[in-house]
Amino acid sequence: MQQTYNPANENIQIWVGDRLWPRDAAKVSVFDSAVQGGDAVWEGLRVYQGRIFSLDDHLQRLEDSAHALAFAAIPERAWIRKAIKATLEANGMTHDAHIRLTLTRGEKITSGMDPRLNQKGCTLIVLAEWKPPVYGTDAIRLITASVRRNAPMHLDSKIHHNNLLNNILAKIEANIAGADDALMLDNLGFVAETNACNIFMSRNGVLLTPRATACLPGITRRKVLELAHAIGIEAHECDISLTEMYTADEVFTTGTMGELVAVAAVDGRNIVDKTHKNVTQRLQEAFGALTAYQGVAIDAL
Repeated sequence: MQQTYNPANENIQIWVGDRLWPRDAAKVSVFDSAVQGGDAVWEGLRVYQGRIFSLDDHLQRLEDSAHALAFAAIPERAWIRKAIKATLEANGMTHDAHIRLTLTRGEKITSGMDPRLNQKGCTLIVLAEWKPPVYGTDAIRLITASVRRNAPMHLDSKIHHNNLLNNILAKIEANIAGADDALMLDNLGFVAETNACNIFMSRNGVLLTPRATACLPGITRRKVLELAHAIGIEAHECDISLTEMYTADEVFTTGTMGELVAVAAVDGRNIVDKTHKNVTQRLQEAFGALTAYQGVAIDAL
């Protein structure tokens, strides 16, 4: 497993509702929408050197997702920022920390699907843990899952929702196959993303990534596209077939949890660099430099 229990997180304080709770007391109601139907939205944030990277981008996406799901009484951004600050300060976290920020539709007056049963407002959860990038430095191996990534006709991937069964089923296939993660295709058979991350490939020095149709248009993904332009790497969003992925010069994944991670093989086909080995490394270095200075200071929240 890429992630294991970290004893440093044994006594962390977690924000639930409107206050901090010790880890063993941090709970939501059995009537909460997250429990009743996975009816919640979330963001992953990373803390570097006293700063939260791309905080406002993540908060905007959280608000957009909640609005798309017609949440009532979405908390003000300033209040969410204060909850994040209180959580980080209570835990003494300034670096190598990851925040799982969750906003549920809230507690229902009785069990049921109807959002009109939610009459107490949203529930905010700020779960900050000591957690470095989860994949480490070694290249990972992927297999293609049989389960497809949701297309907009089913459930739009632009909504960053908590109902992750689609991804979990793909991850189970990867576990059974002994791979690190699963590559997920869209309903037409083009590459979408992995069960946990966006994905890129390079061929002859040109960077390619799937269109954001059946994948989440990730914030790290967007930063990588911007960095590629800044350092002179040609980059495109396009349809990518499995054959193109198998024969790529380089493949890597992107995401808040793992940053930029090289892929060693897809479905047993080794990714053998033929021309431009430095595309992944150049972008890793550029991203590392970006996180070293960019972000919202915890003190300024």
